[in-house]
Amino acid sequence: MEKNKLSELTDEELLIEKKKLKKRKIVNALIIGFLAGIVAVGIVSWSLGVRKNLIAFLIPMLFPMYLIYRIIKNSKKDKELENVLKERNLK
Repeated sequence: MEKNKLSELTDEELLIEKKKLKKRKIVNALIIGFLAGIVAVGIVSWSLGVRKNLIAFLIPMLFPMYLIYRIIKNSKKDKELENVLKERNLK
């Protein structure tokens, strides 16, 4: 949400958004952990493997790393909601 829209919401609506934010943070943390595990297993299997083909390693690893990047980038937008909550002293 944009800051203008957030500032127009009532306190009850902001508290509902806060609950959604908390759930979203938990889900994002689980997804990032899962994807980081995939990357870690891929690195270990590549390093222990006999054939060290760099392209065969990079192509499957780019997808989870890109998803991690997008989740982290989108979670920075949630800071606006936290700032509005802090301004109104809502906990």
